[in-house]
Amino acid sequence: MAKIIGVKFKNTSKIYYFAPANEKDEYEKDSGVIVETAKGLEYGTVVFGVKEVSEDDIVQPLKPVLRKATEKDLNVIAENEKKIPDVMKKAEEKIKEHNLEMKLVGAEFSFDGKKLVLYFSADGRIDFRELVKDLASCFKTRIELRQIGIRDETKLLGGIAPCGRPCCCSTCMPDFSKVSIKMAKNQGLHLNPSKISGLCGRLMCCLSYENEYYSCACKKVPKVGSTVTTPEGKGTVVSVDMLKMMSKVKIINGDSEVYKDFPVDRLKFSKTLDNKTVNRDDESDNIEDIDKITD
Repeated sequence: MAKIIGVKFKNTSKIYYFAPANEKDEYEKDSGVIVETAKGLEYGTVVFGVKEVSEDDIVQPLKPVLRKATEKDLNVIAENEKKIPDVMKKAEEKIKEHNLEMKLVGAEFSFDGKKLVLYFSADGRIDFRELVKDLASCFKTRIELRQIGIRDETKLLGGIAPCGRPCCCSTCMPDFSKVSIKMAKNQGLHLNPSKISGLCGRLMCCLSYENEYYSCACKKVPKVGSTVTTPEGKGTVVSVDMLKMMSKVKIINGDSEVYKDFPVDRLKFSKTLDNKTVNRDDESDNIEDIDKITD
């Protein structure tokens, strides 16, 4: 067993493990600490205090917490944050001067102020070597330009998702999960890009949350439009509720049509599997594939 504390950094909800500097020290939740990472010294926020975990749950080597954040450290961070608006404005001016097709998304200083990281998005590769030299002479510090994708851009900027809550990627998701058209189809959602895409224009990350349940449930229910045998005769499935495991069936009785709800376990139906359709759905993981399906 090893003693660790959980720390997260700005613009991420992923929790990283660090070894406490002194086992006798107590680290309160939401307090600040200074740790050493691959990027150098960084300021992080404590998610949970000292606790023991199995050695198998740790990625070695486990780096230590250097110290608790002091008032001086907080002042340094505040000063760095004050510089960001001016840095963004100046950087955008330099990008226009070099006529580069890139969108500046964000900027941040390293804790010690020796490095400035600029995040940008672009359709393709950008030759920014001359821009880096210009920015380095302007800000008198080391410059790092980092290209990010459209999902990372939304995670960095944040926003309100279609559900009315802050985007999952910027609040509670430690990593992006794979989402596909098949997940939306399993849940019986309309394949309308405006309904199943997030602020980034890609499939909503939350489609994966209940995918395990729906993947299992959709195999146990009849397809809409299929013919089933009910206790009152044969009929056509009109709709399916996979949460209640109920199916609405249209039964034709002479010249009249009757719609009734039946539990799925009271219906008899054949289960078919189209391998070609499954394979296509497994590979469809972007919004462009939705347009092909809905055409």
